[in-house]
Amino acid sequence: MKRIHLILISICIIAVKANAQKLNTMNWLNEPTEWEIKDNKLTMQVTPQSDYWNKSHYGFTVYDGPFLYTERSGEFEVVVKMSGVYKTRFDQVCLMLRIDENNYIKTGVEYVDGIYNISTVHTIDKSSWSVLGLKEKPKNVWMKAVRRLDAVEIFYSIDGVTYTMTNTVYFPEFKTVQVGMMAASPDGKGFTATFEDFKITHLPDQRRLEWLKNNQ
Repeated sequence: MKRIHLILISICIIAVKANAQKLNTMNWLNEPTEWEIKDNKLTMQVTPQSDYWNKSHYGFTVYDGPFLYTERSGEFEVVVKMSGVYKTRFDQVCLMLRIDENNYIKTGVEYVDGIYNISTVHTIDKSSWSVLGLKEKPKNVWMKAVRRLDAVEIFYSIDGVTYTMTNTVYFPEFKTVQVGMMAASPDGKGFTATFEDFKITHLPDQRRLEWLKNNQ
């Protein structure tokens, strides 16, 4: 029985890896000077004094954090496991969904004044910021985003199994989205960020499913 159980676990791990997005086929925006993809895991040295922010409160716009992405249209779910060797205030590792300079979401872990936060910056022309403080430094965090209709639901997990919702935010529909992994060090000299198990799953269009249901 134990052997069968181990075999089933191995099959599941192989299936997850087979369904994972191949990172070496993705594209860079603001490519960092040092990065590596090995065994489908991305490690980067985050560009010093880089970030994404539009206007609100602080009075500046910046758009220069390293971002490795692929493109998706329609409705989908995306998950990624992430970690960072955080050093300086505002060091962050994020899952990012981007339409253009004025429409994007970045969500992940951000180190602020000694606290590790689940942090989301939601930008529709101007940026807003929400944080949820964690009790201790996480070894890894899994972030999940579900794009349905004109909204994105955001979840986090510290074990990759149980997810907690943190936000539901507006996001323009019928737009192709750049989806991927981003990190920034707005106040510091950079740090090491790691991303793995990046996976995007297509979701059937919700309105189409409703139409099919009513027109059988």
